[in-house]
Amino acid sequence: MTPSDSARAISRRDRRISPVFLGIVAVMAVAGWAVYRDRGLPTGVGVFLFVTAAWVVSLCLHEYAHARTALHSGDISIGAKGYLTLNPLKYTHAMLSIVLPLLFVIMGGIGLPGGAVFIERQRIEERWKHSLISAAGPLTNALLAVALTAPFWLGAADDWPLAFRCALAFLALLQVTAAILNFLPVPGLDGYGVIEPWLRPETRAKLNQYAGFGLLAVFALLWIPELNRVFFDAVHAVLDALGVTEAEVQWGLDWFRFWDGQPGS
Repeated sequence: MTPSDSARAISRRDRRISPVFLGIVAVMAVAGWAVYRDRGLPTGVGVFLFVTAAWVVSLCLHEYAHARTALHSGDISIGAKGYLTLNPLKYTHAMLSIVLPLLFVIMGGIGLPGGAVFIERQRIEERWKHSLISAAGPLTNALLAVALTAPFWLGAADDWPLAFRCALAFLALLQVTAAILNFLPVPGLDGYGVIEPWLRPETRAKLNQYAGFGLLAVFALLWIPELNRVFFDAVHAVLDALGVTEAEVQWGLDWFRFWDGQPGS
């Protein structure tokens, strides 16, 4: 059975989009509408709900990209695990995949990703497929960043309400940071998964011992002021090239953290 045959063999039930995911999308849509129309919710609360729901949606899409790529690479166990339903409750590490990334966003406005889907790597032979599976997640974040910033670099967002535009700018920052951080070749992150199949077995064995600490190590390093400044300078350079200003991102963060006061206050 070829990978394409395996993908077609997955039952319709295993592919059906989860009501949990659809509920999160509904919260995102309603909150986004409230922010855009400036009605129904206080602006800060609306931005918080919109950004939080949209960030969870992007985390689900990130993990779905891993799972879908693994399915087409030969791991037919993906369907039975529920990963194709986009249900965040099906992830093997809900704390790392959803809770911690949300806490990082609330604490510091950093889109720090987490690991989630369990892939049976022994079912996949070619090394390049293993690399592609790992790259699929952060590539999804990169594509989402381009999509979120399209209204900015196309000029369509110029006449949009300020709060909604700044909320999109902050969301774009989360996607850019998630893509950059996840592509770091650090054990436990997807960037390491890209290069791992090409390393010598003894090197992999040594580095894999630190896989459980890679994510926390990156987060700890970002608390060092000098490294934090260099990282965010690079992030804002990317966003500036995509038409999003640092001021718009900061105002989006201020509205998101509505309990700290309104932007400009």
